Amino acid sequence: MVRQSWSFFQNDFAGRIANRVMQVGPALRESMVSATNAVWYIIVYGGSAIALMANSDWRLAIPLVVWFAAYAVALRLYVPVMRDRSRTMSEMRSALTGRVVDSYTNILTVKLFARALDEDAHVAEAVDDHTAAFRRQLRLITIFTVTLATLNACLMVGTGSIAIWLLMRGAIRVGAVATALPLAWQISSAAGWVAQNVTAIFENVGVVQDGMRSIAVKRQHADAPNAAELRVGRGAIRFEHVHFGYGTARGVLHDLDLDIRPGERIGLIGTSGAGKSTLVNLLLGFYALERGRILIDGQDIAGVTQESLRRQIAMVTQDTSLLHRSVAANIRYGRPEASDAEVLDAARRAHAADFIANLEDWNGRRGMEAHVGERGVKLSGGQRQRVAIARVILKNAPILVLDEATSALDSEVENAIQEQLDGLMEGRTVIAIAHRLSTIVRMDRLVVLDRGRIVEQGTHGELLAADGAYAGLWRRQSAGLQSAHVLDT
Repeated sequence: MVRQSWSFFQNDFAGRIANRVMQVGPALRESMVSATNAVWYIIVYGGSAIALMANSDWRLAIPLVVWFAAYAVALRLYVPVMRDRSRTMSEMRSALTGRVVDSYTNILTVKLFARALDEDAHVAEAVDDHTAAFRRQLRLITIFTVTLATLNACLMVGTGSIAIWLLMRGAIRVGAVATALPLAWQISSAAGWVAQNVTAIFENVGVVQDGMRSIAVKRQHADAPNAAELRVGRGAIRFEHVHFGYGTARGVLHDLDLDIRPGERIGLIGTSGAGKSTLVNLLLGFYALERGRILIDGQDIAGVTQESLRRQIAMVTQDTSLLHRSVAANIRYGRPEASDAEVLDAARRAHAADFIANLEDWNGRRGMEAHVGERGVKLSGGQRQRVAIARVILKNAPILVLDEATSALDSEVENAIQEQLDGLMEGRTVIAIAHRLSTIVRMDRLVVLDRGRIVEQGTHGELLAADGAYAGLWRRQSAGLQSAHVLDT
């Protein structure tokens, strides 16, 4: 599942996916065990009973043979419906789990907007759907049970009647009657047990079918056949006639061409929706291009493995998310084989060592061993950002992508970390996205995007002199900063 595309997870509840993954294994195991037991009981008890009765008088076996035929017809009628309703109930259970986990994951938003009652209603709707599906399934099981009880009663009456009739005619002895009736009773009891197993089998089959909707889905953006490992020596990046629009007719990027030299530091600028993040996501291989190609050191990234591509790119995102593990484990995620000393050095270089030393979690773990909570909620935004920067420092990849890397930091820490980022950028190919233009004015080249097209390129000074789109953005931000300074004064 973790090898599915990013868009796959964007289009579903994480809770629902996790629920399906956790349920499929046990459900498949239980269905196999129950099926084996049911078949074994039918063969052993049914075959033995028919043989023993027929050995006394073939007419004693008639009720049992008719019963088996009626039992098979009942299974044929009820089992497919039972399977479908079990699958529906499993879908409802997964949807309910998804809604519950969604509420818990966004609990801060729920609290901030005082929407607990609305969340109750949102989850209650899923509970009602699940309950309705469960009741429909239970009604079917009840009808099936009543049908089976009726068949069993007919089996007992039929066997007893024929046995007494044959006894009165002198065709069989009393011992045969004493054998036939207990055998019929045993078959009836076994049939009830088999029916319960059949019900369990198809309940589990429904769960497996529901789970397969996630687990068995073909990877939406898999590696190309015979994909090679990406080898990066210089770090040159080239976007050739790139067109992409998430499948929409309007599109996001339109015939975009961009050459980035090895070791060059590029700043991407543009209003929201201009295509900056889309360009980075395409470079990372999260989506397949609709037209055009992207080359790294002359290698088309469409023909390399996605994992080898992402190993060569280090990225600090604006919305930093950490794993619910220790601080050390989160930093070491950038390079699992790194030593403790290297992890600590990366934390120092990211100006994170001081606050890490003072951390303590709910289990008394301190410092680097303290756990950060789900998505890093135990840390402030600035602390999460610094841990993420430490992780990137440790990864030491030849291509560096910064998406508002210092947006969550205060000015003093930002200035300190900016010096470390300058050192980290040295000798690497860098693509930086920033809405605060002051953070990227020192880049070698600024690229201005507008509606998916490059409208300007150049250094900060060159773009100001050109008095175009960038100069307008710079004046607006400068005016805003001056107004804020006056208000503070």
